[in-house]
Amino acid sequence: MTIVRTLLLLSLLATGPAWAETLSVPTADPAAALERPKRGSTMSAVQGHFGEPVTRHAAVGQPPITRWDYAGFSVYFENDRVLHAVIVR
Repeated sequence: MTIVRTLLLLSLLATGPAWAETLSVPTADPAAALERPKRGSTMSAVQGHFGEPVTRHAAVGQPPITRWDYAGFSVYFENDRVLHAVIVR
């Protein structure tokens, strides 16, 4: 029994304390904070909130995918709903 206790004690001591460090990296990219349309928003809601786009690209494919370009980001629509709004670098 003493051997079992000794082995158990040694195994606990051998592991030692576990240390972890958390790194926090601030984003220095001001574009990351750029407001963009939310997924699922309608074309009319996007235009009402962000105004007239700089460029409108014609719909392509099936279902039709349309792109509107604004200063700093582009919005991709499927039919009349936002799929993605991506930052343009």
